[in-house]
Amino acid sequence: MKRRIWFVLLAAALFLPGSLAAQEVSFSLGDDGSVSARTIQLFALITVLSLAPGIAIMVTCFPFMITVLSILRQAIGLQQSPPNMLIVSLALFLTYFIMEPVFTQAWANGISPLTNNEIGIETAFERTIEPFRVFMAARLDPETFFAMAELRPDTIDEVPDENAALSVLVPSFLLSEISRAFQVGFLIFLPFLIIDLVVAAVLMSMGMMMVPPAIVSLPFKLAFFVLADGWSLIAGSLVKSYF
Repeated sequence: MKRRIWFVLLAAALFLPGSLAAQEVSFSLGDDGSVSARTIQLFALITVLSLAPGIAIMVTCFPFMITVLSILRQAIGLQQSPPNMLIVSLALFLTYFIMEPVFTQAWANGISPLTNNEIGIETAFERTIEPFRVFMAARLDPETFFAMAELRPDTIDEVPDENAALSVLVPSFLLSEISRAFQVGFLIFLPFLIIDLVVAAVLMSMGMMMVPPAIVSLPFKLAFFVLADGWSLIAGSLVKSYF
């Protein structure tokens, strides 16, 4: 029964008069009736929506947070605990806690006036990205920025500030954040490495060479981390590094 109904509707649509079909197409596409223009707009909208989460992560402190937390889990010796979803969620909420003033300023300056039809899209984009420019410029490593700028002839004269080109500012910021995260990760790794070395030395002195030191040292590392209130210390230190 459903197939017959769909067949009748399809036949009716195919045999509509030419003027009526043209009116329907013009109504569905807009006043101008331009198929190519609407197609390009739809393609651009889908592209922006698919890239929006990645772009939002690139210009925030999320790369720094997720890298440090991943190194911390590796230093403790736990492969799947906390799970990846929990690590990513913690990094996201810490990122939101740090970036909330930037998000608020970007919304007030650019997105809100655009939704109220007070400014155009280009002006809204510049006003929205401006707080992120200031945030990224404050965390830039000048040497990394100049190294990136020298890779292209037209960006050699760029200065590491909020007015720099986004094509240089964003990758320089990401590289600086990852480099800083590895430096912090090295400092986090040292206490757990010392525990591993001590446990390995004790096992060797006792002649227990067949016992894996990682298994014996894991409870001691967990106890050390819990007694030191490690999660609060790590989260507090990461947040304070941005203020």
